[in-house]
Formats: sequence, C-alpha cells, structure tokens
Amino acid sequence: MSETLYERLGGHDSIAAVARTIFTNHCKNESIKTRYADSDPEQVIKKVTEFMCAGFGGPESYSGQDMLTAHTGMNISETEFNAVVDDVLSALETHNVGQREKDEILCALWSMRPEIVHV
Repeated sequence: MSETLYERLGGHDSIAAVARTIFTNHCKNESIKTRYADSDPEQVIKKVTEFMCAGFGGPESYSGQDMLTAHTGMNISETEFNAVVDDVLSALETHNVGQREKDEILCALWSMRPEIVHV
C-alpha cells in the first residue's frame, strides 16, 4: 500500500510547521495580510493543521467549517486566492517538500477555488 500524502509530508508535526509558515507568509503578504489582522494566530494555525492533516490522509479530524461556509460573504478576489496559493507554495519550499507532494497540494487548492473566490 502506498503512503498517504500525510505520511509523505512527515505527519502531524511536519504539517503543523508548514501551517505555521503559511500563516506567517499570509501576515506578511500585502495582498492578504489585512484578512488576518484580527485573527487568533494559534486558532488559525490549529484549524489549517487539522484541515491539512485530515485532507491528506491523517488520523486527525477537521472541526472547522467547510470551505464554502467559511468563505461565503468574504468576497475573496482572484488576486487574493492567488496570493494564498503563492504563500502555500513558498511555505512548502521552505520546508523542502517534494515536487510530487507540492503538485498534489496545488491540485487540492485549485479544486477548492469555486468554494472560496467571490462567494
């Protein structure tokens, strides 16, 4: 049986480190940092970690809202969505994630686009 994306990324702790870097990148990104100005960093990182772990085949369950519910009314633009994708890619590169894994994560992100952009 082949390893899950969760396993190939190194499990919970490695994914949590990536999630923390993603959040840091978002907070520095001029295109989207205002979206995170009033957020609780630890809560955001926890939810992103849960979401990634559950979605990548780990044993964790995700306790947050689905993407459509979470983003409805936020009117997220194409530019903002692309900034998020860029920040995720940058975090994956920072953590030396392999190309196969980056490609899988990019596919997952793009599949969620209709539930995030302009909803």
